[in-house]
Amino acid sequence: MSTVNRPVVNVFAAAGGAAAGTVALPAIFNSPIRPDVVQFVHTCMAKNNRQPYAVSDKAGHQTSAESWGTGRAVARIPRVSGGGTHRAGQAAFGNMCRGGRMFAPTKTWRKWHVKINLNQKRYATASALAATGVSALVLARGHRVAQIAEVPLVVSDDVESIKTTREAVTLLKSVNAFQDVLKVIQSRKIRAGRGKSRNRRHTQRRGPLVVYHTDNGVSRAMRNIPGVEIVNVRNVNLLQLAPGGHMGRFIIWTQSAFAQLDQLFGTTEEVSSLKSGYKLPGNMVGNSDIARIINSSEVQAALRPAGSKYTKRPWTQKKNPLRNTGVMVRLNPYSVVTRRAEILGAGQKKTKKAAKGKAGAKFLDMLKAD
Repeated sequence: MSTVNRPVVNVFAAAGGAAAGTVALPAIFNSPIRPDVVQFVHTCMAKNNRQPYAVSDKAGHQTSAESWGTGRAVARIPRVSGGGTHRAGQAAFGNMCRGGRMFAPTKTWRKWHVKINLNQKRYATASALAATGVSALVLARGHRVAQIAEVPLVVSDDVESIKTTREAVTLLKSVNAFQDVLKVIQSRKIRAGRGKSRNRRHTQRRGPLVVYHTDNGVSRAMRNIPGVEIVNVRNVNLLQLAPGGHMGRFIIWTQSAFAQLDQLFGTTEEVSSLKSGYKLPGNMVGNSDIARIINSSEVQAALRPAGSKYTKRPWTQKKNPLRNTGVMVRLNPYSVVTRRAEILGAGQKKTKKAAKGKAGAKFLDMLKAD
């Protein structure tokens, strides 16, 4: 699955939102869209942001307890000393005991980080970027892009010089992207759970991702708008392109950032000028609708020539090429060579086995003679 081939994309002016020119569509938007690769790489990358945790090494052992030994009709588990309280005589230390330690207590030196193959990470990034050019995937991810002119959305380089948040909001409204920001504002709510007391009290949805080439003030202008994220085109990250592993992030490109994608990722034929020896992955098939190809009139005309019995009765059983040598040769002429090699190999194996049997019989005759 990939985005529809288009030669150019419109560029919209920062003021007014009218089309101010065109830019060629980068080759990366025709990359294969692989949700499985994106999900796997996103999971591995998210693991690299974890903070090490472990239980206290003293937990469950902060009590004076020792076993009573045998002969008192109780288990040998250590028991709290003393008397006059419910705690006295209770089992301690064990993982099955109330107030005891856990089994195999967690350690901070666990292997937290996961190594990801570089080419696999680049493949996931290319797939996630290609998905941002498919309006159906952007809508399915929950972004409010029904009113924008087209996806991907490219604006002029004047946006990179915006200095104030007021100007940034005006820009988003002019290209009809502010509806996605309103969705973020309305989604803000208090988190359920202990995270409320751990400096992450609120949750909210993701808004547009603004990708620029040169920061002339756009990062300061955009950073205070809820849900909007800003990133340099050279630092595009899969965690931002596909949050949660779900492709289809709504991206607003500046013209220079959009034009640099071919230099950054190259094409399927040309090597990237910024990544050593890297080319974009190509599609295994041009059309993923295999059923439509098989049932097309061209393919069916070759399988069932006009006037044959299969034209009238398509359900009639044809000869099995795995059982019928003639049909197999018509389908695969090279099968004659492979079959001949199999027969010769079987004959050589039989000859060697017979020779080995004769040598064994001769050896037995020698033993008998002795």
